[in-house]
Amino acid sequence: MKQKIISIGIIAVLLGLGGYKYYDYKHPSATVTTTTQTSSGTTETKSSEATTTRTNNEQIVVDRPINGTIKGVVEVGASGFNSFVVNIDKEKNWELVTKEFGESLAYEGFASTDDVKKGLKSYLAKMFEKGVAGRNAHFVISSGALKNPKTELIAKAIEQMGYVVNRVSAEQEGKFALKALLPKAYRGNSFVVDIGSGNTKVSYYDGLAVKSIEGPGAKYYQNSITDIDAYNQIKTVIAKVPTALRVNFFIIAGVPFKMAKESTSGEERFTYLEAPDDYSAGDDVKMKSGINIYKAIYDVSSDTKYIFDWDANFTIGFLLNLN
Repeated sequence: MKQKIISIGIIAVLLGLGGYKYYDYKHPSATVTTTTQTSSGTTETKSSEATTTRTNNEQIVVDRPINGTIKGVVEVGASGFNSFVVNIDKEKNWELVTKEFGESLAYEGFASTDDVKKGLKSYLAKMFEKGVAGRNAHFVISSGALKNPKTELIAKAIEQMGYVVNRVSAEQEGKFALKALLPKAYRGNSFVVDIGSGNTKVSYYDGLAVKSIEGPGAKYYQNSITDIDAYNQIKTVIAKVPTALRVNFFIIAGVPFKMAKESTSGEERFTYLEAPDDYSAGDDVKMKSGINIYKAIYDVSSDTKYIFDWDANFTIGFLLNLN
């Protein structure tokens, strides 16, 4: 009888260990191993366990910058202007210092380059107050914004202010978003989506290479694209992402931002999103279209964990890509 009890105990322990290994495989951030270089040139490996946030979702662990440089970027987007100030170190680890979304700086309010300069100078002044040197301030025009005729007026104003205008393609945006959003510990099992107004960018790592695919954006209705067409196009894009990379899905942009606000106040950097049916758009057409895009992604990978990043933006990935 005693031997039988011992045997049952051993089996229970083995099953417990097996369950833990499976959990660790499906939830890679539960135990995160990082390797750092010491001042003597040797490497030091550390393991840390993440705590849970809510509804049994694990905390996302990211590497913090050490002895970084403060850099700033102004994004000229399809729906307006945004700015980000970040601390970046030599290992390309980053941390947000401040961000500002300028919905008041809509294109319709600009009649001349002087109007543009006035708005952009306010962004630059706030960046400089945060410690950004003039040489570390950058301007990026998104692929969606490039479709707007007003963009050239804005680009001209930026150049007159003595700054370089960085025009980026949808493919570049996807790659930059991947660099900014995806923590290093998640590169082997996760992908990234940026649901912009002008287009949606899906990106992931294929070994050391970066893959980026474009689909309709949250304002697809302006291009006479129906809901079902947009839904099907996004499903086709997501189907191209390798199944092994669908454990976690990191997402940014305006519509996911509003979705995340329904779940939390944004005090933490990451928020786990719910199923698309848990969100309502009301009379907001862009929100309705964005949720439709999210539903297309969800229907392909419903077992995936959907994680919104409050801090990241593809323009931060642009900064990370600089030497």
